[in-house]
Amino acid sequence: QVQLVESGGGLVQAGGSLSLSCAASGRTFSTYAMGWFRQAPGKEREFVASINWSGGSTIYGDSAKGRFTISRDNAKNTLYLQMNNLKPEDTAVYYCASYRGRALVAGTQFVEVWGQGTLVTVSS
Repeated sequence: QVQLVESGGGLVQAGGSLSLSCAASGRTFSTYAMGWFRQAPGKEREFVASINWSGGSTIYGDSAKGRFTISRDNAKNTLYLQMNNLKPEDTAVYYCASYRGRALVAGTQFVEVWGQGTLVTVSS
């Protein structure tokens, strides 16, 4: 069973940057795709980005395109999300998730394990 632990959340001013990490354990990291999601207060969980097993393919949600970058380091069993030009509407709890297989997918349908989340707050 995969275990996921996010880190890197915090308070940042609008226009600033933040980098999130997700440490994985329990199963060979390179055998599954990964994703980032977020959930703002009172809203549904939203897809942010996903990456295939090798890191060679990615998909971004509309809110992340052009500002966020998803990456992974299979040697370190870690997933990353670099967030630039942050906006107050990016304020949310950010979750990493593992998918069932290696292929690139988007959305929640094939998510197998969720992390506990890390809070990102963007002040105006």
